[in-house]
Amino acid sequence: MPSAQDIQTYMTGAWRLMMGKPEAVRLFDLSADGFWNSFYAIVVAVPALTVGWASFAGDFAVGASGRFGIVFLLGVIDLATWALPLVVLALVAKPLGVGDRFVAYVVASNWGSALLIWLMLPATLVRLLAPGAEDLAALLSLLAFLVTMALSWRLTNAVIDRGAGLATGVFTLMLALSIGVLLTLQALFGLDALPPA
Repeated sequence: MPSAQDIQTYMTGAWRLMMGKPEAVRLFDLSADGFWNSFYAIVVAVPALTVGWASFAGDFAVGASGRFGIVFLLGVIDLATWALPLVVLALVAKPLGVGDRFVAYVVASNWGSALLIWLMLPATLVRLLAPGAEDLAALLSLLAFLVTMALSWRLTNAVIDRGAGLATGVFTLMLALSIGVLLTLQALFGLDALPPA
């Protein structure tokens, strides 16, 4: 796993890309080791993700063991939602004209995703800790979603560095794949059929 200093550098690089600074890609390790090590960003994101899984599991009328099972399934789903779109992108990157940017995109988006998940934590905490404040939690979640989408697009645009049109195409593809994997696996595991609390 990368050192704490390296993780801080990578998070800083992701933030700078989100602020529209393409040169920040130099802050990442784009070697083969750096590529694979960037998936440790999932580990960095797990504490924040776990809060969201616990919050979601609380929405269903199941016992404690059932909630643990839901949290486990949500972890599997989020892992697949994170990784599978990148596998698809690996297959289509060259035809899309971004083959030479694929490694940089994966590394930057992995660390950027970890950063964005932590940025969404306050909205998740409101939902978890203040169940009576559903309207506030919904508003914060919507705002967090819109902000993270904008920042994710900006990161994509900065990393691809080939114009907004191509960046928008890659961003849209990755978003559609992520949503597709998420909804498919939720239905496959029966999470959409659980009784509400």
